[in-house]
Amino acid sequence: MPPARTVGPVQERHIVIVAFEGLQPLDAVGPHEVFAGAGRASAALGRAGSYRVTLASPGGTSVRAESGLVLGTAPLPPPSERIDTLVLSGGSGAEAAARDEAVVAFIRRTAPRCRRVATVCSGAFLGAAAGLLEGRRVTTHWARARQLAEEYPGITVDPDPIYIRDGKYWSSAGSPPASTSRWRWSRRTLASMWPRPSPGGW
Repeated sequence: MPPARTVGPVQERHIVIVAFEGLQPLDAVGPHEVFAGAGRASAALGRAGSYRVTLASPGGTSVRAESGLVLGTAPLPPPSERIDTLVLSGGSGAEAAARDEAVVAFIRRTAPRCRRVATVCSGAFLGAAAGLLEGRRVTTHWARARQLAEEYPGITVDPDPIYIRDGKYWSSAGSPPASTSRWRWSRRTLASMWPRPSPGGW
């Protein structure tokens, strides 16, 4: 059996998932569990840090998902908070959230400082309202693709891929497809944060 490797502490990366009334719960809980699970795996391997995940909304109050599930949230982080990945949830309330100036202003202010920005399903409407997707190719749920393209003609909307990466911006067609892209994010990030194992190691 090869000897155990010793590595230094891992930098913590803050993931913020934007929540609102009428969100699709899988669009928020899914990303939360993928990144939280990656953090638990990191801890099990003896590595400190990795991911800190926050579900946030204006005011930090509970939000009711479109299914009726109530989710507790924290307040939207202040401008001084360092955020690695910003995730914009979708759901039947996404269009109303895209008209909420507090939500849109937060996204517009925060996204340029993030390493990654992701829209899940109709969360693309939030990214579009904040001006993040202009001139970019994105995907969303097929049932909302035409509406997104008509309301934001400067965006190239492709409903066929399960997810699209355009620079640091990722979009997914729905909750299950988003799991594929989230796994790629977490795997790529953790690989960059941990040294490559020696031959014969894990």
